[in-house]
Formats: sequence, C-alpha cells, structure tokens
Amino acid sequence: MSSRIFQRVIIQMKDATKRTIGVVDPEGIVIACSDLTLIGSDICSGKQVFSDGDNRTAAFGGRTYIAIGAETGEDYSVFAEGDDEIARTVCVMASIAIGEAGAYFEENNDKRTFVKNIVSENILPGDIFIRAKELRFTSDVTRGVLVIRHGTAMDTAAVDLMQDAFPDKQHDFVISVSDTDVALIKEMPASGDLKYLQDLAEMILQKLDVELSLKTVIGIGTPARHLRELADRYKEALIAIDV
Repeated sequence: MSSRIFQRVIIQMKDATKRTIGVVDPEGIVIACSDLTLIGSDICSGKQVFSDGDNRTAAFGGRTYIAIGAETGEDYSVFAEGDDEIARTVCVMASIAIGEAGAYFEENNDKRTFVKNIVSENILPGDIFIRAKELRFTSDVTRGVLVIRHGTAMDTAAVDLMQDAFPDKQHDFVISVSDTDVALIKEMPASGDLKYLQDLAEMILQKLDVELSLKTVIGIGTPARHLRELADRYKEALIAIDV
C-alpha cells in the first residue's frame, strides 16, 4: 500500500491526540508520521519490537506498536508515543483506520487493474463477467474511452492532474498504458453521446495546456455499452490518433 495512504490517515488523526503516531515498514523505517521530522528515520526493527510481545502488540523504546496486515510483527506496524493504555488505544484506532483505508485502496486498485487488463486484452472474454461480479463492478453501464497522447514521455504531473480531475475512482479510471499514452475510462450519463466525449476531450486539452503547458492529442472511441466493448473502443481511440 502506498505510504501516501498511511500519511493521509495519520494526518487526519493528528488533531484527535497529542501523542505522536506513525507507521513503520518491516525494516523499522518510519514511512508516515504526525511528526514529519521522523519520516525516513530508523527507529526500530520489526523482529526486535515484537520478539517479547504477543506478535501483534508490543511496547518498545517508549512507544507502543501494533502490527497491521500480518500475524507477526514483520510487516507494517502502527506506533504511538508512550507505553500506557492511552497509547495502546490510539494505536488500535489508527490500525483500524489504516486497515479500512488499505482495503479501500486495494479494491480501487484491483478495479483499475481489471479495467487495464480489459483494454489491453490481458483477460479472457469469459472471465470478464466473473471478475466484474467479484469486484461488484457494473458491466452494462455506458463508458467512454479516451486516449491522451503526448509527443514525449508523459510527465507524472499530467497523470496526477488527470487523477485529480476525475476523483471518482469507483467509476472513472485513469490508466497509464505507455510512456506517452494515458487512457481515461469515463462512466457516462444515460444521455451521454459522442458530443459529451468531445466536450470532455476539449476540457482535458485545455486543462493540460493551461496548468502544465502540455500539448497533447486525444483519441476518442465510440461509447462502450458493456465492459466487453472497452478493448475495441480503446483500439478505436488509438486509430483516431493515428488518422
């Protein structure tokens, strides 16, 4: 899970307690913390922290630790300043919050990977319906497929800007498909048509130009009425760029 997810949760909890709270990786390096000066520092070793504990909760070096996502202390761990009951309570609350954020992150990431596998034809057509059901992914919603291409390697800032422009990660997916191409799979309203996608493409072109001075070209595929059609619509968008 991205350290940004950890840090986001920690920052949200910062105002709820005066205790310093954070997350360490399996090597004991602080990767997220309410005290920003501690990030990157080596404060412990996972084995050392949990060797005398119950392999889930332990006190060490004036801090309380709770392992998250594993049965041993050799995975990520939440820590809080102090070795009293308050510190343990803070740790439990932080571990629950991070666990929920992690589940949400993984579900979204799985959906994005699923969509990427469809457009790149890395999944069998017969498996699409089964996987969609597992991910609680609606199959027969109309979706638009746009391919945004830049002449040179796409700046990561452009991808971040696209993701910020389409924050609904349950329905819209920004996917890096190559060094120069980014695909946008956008769920459309019931009344959406090609004009809707053309207006969307114009908005994206202007946003990338104004905010990043990035000149791009966008290919548009006809709206996909089912998940199975995404690969064909992606090919249409690529052809549109080439033409």
